[in-house]
Amino acid sequence: MNLSEQLQRHLDATPRIHSTAFVAPGADVIGDVTLEEESSVWFQSVLRGDINRIVIGPRSNIQDGSVVHLADDYGTYVGELVTVGHKAILHACTIGDEVLVGMGAIVLDGAEIGARSIIGAGALVTGGKKIPPGSLVLGSPAKVVRTLTLEEQAGIKVWAEKYVALSKQYRERTRAGISPI
Repeated sequence: MNLSEQLQRHLDATPRIHSTAFVAPGADVIGDVTLEEESSVWFQSVLRGDINRIVIGPRSNIQDGSVVHLADDYGTYVGELVTVGHKAILHACTIGDEVLVGMGAIVLDGAEIGARSIIGAGALVTGGKKIPPGSLVLGSPAKVVRTLTLEEQAGIKVWAEKYVALSKQYRERTRAGISPI
C-alpha cells in the first residue's frame, strides 16, 4: 500500500473513543485512534492516526501537550495504566502496562518499553531500543540505569489512577455544562 492509500485508509477512520474516556478541549484525536475505557487525553495533546493505528489502553493518560504519532509500518500502542507526562512524544512505539513516561521524554520508532518501567523526564529512547520490564531509564540517549524495586514498580499505577479520578471529575463537569476552561 502506498502512502496515498495509507492516508486515505487511516484518515477516513473515525476515532473509537470509549464512553468513559475523556478528551480535553483543545486536544486533537485524528484518524485511526482507539481510546479504551477510562483513558484520557489532556489539553493541547495531538494523537494523529493518519498513516497507521494508535491504541491507548484502559486507564492510561496522555498529558498536556504530548504528541502521539506513528510510522508507515508501525503504529503506536500504549498499554493499561500508563502515564505519559506533559509534552512527551511517542512515535511508532509500544509502551507496556503500568509505565510512566516522564515529562518531555521521547520514545522513537520501533522502541518497546517493558511493563512497570519508568522513562525519566527528558529521556530519548532511540529507535528499536528494547527496554526490559521493571527498568529505570534515563538520559539522552536513554540507558537502563537500574531495575526498579517492587515498591517503585507498584507505585507507577498510582499516577494513572489519579488521572482516572481527575478525568471523571472533568467528564462530570462537562456533562453538567460547566466548561473546564
